[in-house]
Amino acid sequence: MFPLLWIPATLFASGFQVARNALQRGLMPSAGPWGATLVRFLFGLPFSLVFVAIAFALTPAARLQFSAAFWSAAMTGALSQVLATAALLVAMRRAGFAVGTAMQQSSLPLAAVIGLVWFHDQLSALAWVGVVVATAGLAALTWPRHASGPQPVSGAAFGLASGLCFGFSLNAVRHAGLALEPHHPIVSALACVAIVQAAQALALTGVLALKDRGALKAVVAGWRGSLGAGLCGACASAGWFVALALSPAAPVRALGVIEAPIAAVAGRRLFSERLHGLQILAGCAVLAGVLLTTLT
Repeated sequence: MFPLLWIPATLFASGFQVARNALQRGLMPSAGPWGATLVRFLFGLPFSLVFVAIAFALTPAARLQFSAAFWSAAMTGALSQVLATAALLVAMRRAGFAVGTAMQQSSLPLAAVIGLVWFHDQLSALAWVGVVVATAGLAALTWPRHASGPQPVSGAAFGLASGLCFGFSLNAVRHAGLALEPHHPIVSALACVAIVQAAQALALTGVLALKDRGALKAVVAGWRGSLGAGLCGACASAGWFVALALSPAAPVRALGVIEAPIAAVAGRRLFSERLHGLQILAGCAVLAGVLLTTLT
């Protein structure tokens, strides 16, 4: 059923993810990294529930199966995504919006390796060549020599940590969706988004209520920006989960690096950040690697 739907779903998710990251970054000075992370889940949840309702209305035959395999994978993905988002926001603040976003793309090779070792997903030899080429391009693209942030090296380290956590999250949510409703992957993906976001919002709100009430107040006070970030986050998550329900994580993550050049443009226009010549050249290598990976 629509085997190539994962491609437009990934492109859709990438665009909304850059918009969400930019809105979240704007909340960092007042809410901090954890408050800005909460925005993605708490304000995105109402939109995700609407998406689920529409999906069930269009697919009444869908039946969710809440097995132990689903809960294990879903909660692993939820925790990994929270940590990945917080690390990404710190990376963007320290190394710059474009470089932080690009460094997060280390989830491409990490997702491929985790998918192979942990979940036994199989890629063709050509796809692995694409992963290697794209990874080499990303290494040059994210080199912190000319990063615009005040702490480029530590920012790159947080970006790498973000990529590792996203690699776990991508694979975990893929298999959570497959376990929840294997016969209707789109319904399963959207339902999985809502369940995971509810768990993330509940857990992170509880932690901040105990540890940092100032961050919660800042999130509520900036509700207009928070609502926009939540909508973009819900759209991005829906796109990622649908793509992952239809394809292994590595090709999805490979195509998802399109967000790196989008972030470069956004970083220049919104935050006056610039990329140097080596990073632009490396972007061509990334695109070549993505093409090899997604055509297999």
